[in-house]
Amino acid sequence: MTIEGNEAAQAPFTSAREAVDWIVRFIPLAGIKFGLDRMERLMELLDNPHRRLKFIHVAGTNGKGSVCAYLTEALHSAGYDVGTFTSPYIETYHERIRVNGQNISDEDLLETVNKVKPLVDRVAEEYGQPSMFEISTVVAIEYFARTAYPDFVVWETGMGGRLDSTNVVTPLVSVITNIGHDHMEFLGDSLALIAGEKAGIIKAGVPVITAVDQPEALAVIEEKAAQKKSRVYVLGREYKTELLRRGENEQVFHFDGLFRRIPDVAISMNGAHQVKNAAVALMTLEVLRQYYALIVDDEVLYRALRAAQWPGRLEQVAAEPRILIDGAHNPEGAETLAAALTDTYKYGKLHFMMGMLSNKNHTGYFRHILPIVDTLILTEPDWLKKASAMELAELAKRMLTELGREHVEIVIEPDWKQALDRLTRMTGQDDLAVVSGTLYLIGDVRSWIKHQSDSEKGW
Repeated sequence: MTIEGNEAAQAPFTSAREAVDWIVRFIPLAGIKFGLDRMERLMELLDNPHRRLKFIHVAGTNGKGSVCAYLTEALHSAGYDVGTFTSPYIETYHERIRVNGQNISDEDLLETVNKVKPLVDRVAEEYGQPSMFEISTVVAIEYFARTAYPDFVVWETGMGGRLDSTNVVTPLVSVITNIGHDHMEFLGDSLALIAGEKAGIIKAGVPVITAVDQPEALAVIEEKAAQKKSRVYVLGREYKTELLRRGENEQVFHFDGLFRRIPDVAISMNGAHQVKNAAVALMTLEVLRQYYALIVDDEVLYRALRAAQWPGRLEQVAAEPRILIDGAHNPEGAETLAAALTDTYKYGKLHFMMGMLSNKNHTGYFRHILPIVDTLILTEPDWLKKASAMELAELAKRMLTELGREHVEIVIEPDWKQALDRLTRMTGQDDLAVVSGTLYLIGDVRSWIKHQSDSEKGW
């Protein structure tokens, strides 16, 4: 069934702002919904636009955005048109849907949303209201398939995999970056259960690239791949890295894959985890080269990997004082952040500001962060289900006492702008300030600092 004429002719919105407001209103109203019935029905009503596209499906607990950034930069630099769908956004909704690194335009977003809204309303009557993420997924597919026409779509999952709305597609290759303790209230309370949900993106005969290293999680992925007769490429087995040197804004490593060796690869994103993410992207490109005759010249590949950036991940947003932002919001993210702050950066004192959502593992997060901070500023994001700064402080105080670090200064400031002001004022020339936690806080801080900087320049 395709779109009926009277439905296609409807134009309920006159601006992109109205269209976005309609989509995001379903965050609290529709909540988080799993299952593919609504997505499959929407694809049917749109005459299956997803079948026109070539997807690279990326799942995992952490690192998805960075892997997508490496893949997008490499493919686009090689001359391919690349659509990218990621979430959540940092500053503007339009960041979710991009072509060749450029956000979807207001005009294209408005046109596409006006096209799909009548169908979303119909599906809501038949199957229940689609969620914000489901609507965003449909908008991305329809835009890519009938407006942008990219050669490849780098396609990031939302929360899980098996019942995630993005799983309506059959990709060229499936990527599972890693498995960690996040969204456990939805995905399961063990690494094996979480891995089972992520492994749901594996399709029959479609190759799988992963950096998962926990035996219990990897076993689940390999079992699923065996059932689907899909080849699995595992970091440390089918491909490896050898670190040559690491400094601030540069890491250099050798890549040894099943098909060939790529020496002296340089990346500018910081943290040991970014070497893994880059290796996952490299192996994905190598598999595409072998299976689908992808052409990416080595000179282009080297340049693209060095150029790749991903906002909100160990990103320096101010120089005086030096402020980094990082969207680590779960224990594994905190572990990689703490390792990077210890191994890569030099500073006198570390002043750490954070705001979280209430459904996260704050104890696991603090376990990695508290041993390295000199000052801890606890604030609250402007978002639903935010964690109380006061409650976070009480937990941090108990854990610091257990660690014998009672000297760490704790500041409670629920207003994140006031918290950022205090962070800025207390950070000396030789110190380092870090803002971390939920991406909803990171995005606001990034936008605020950038706006202030542009205002000072007279822009």
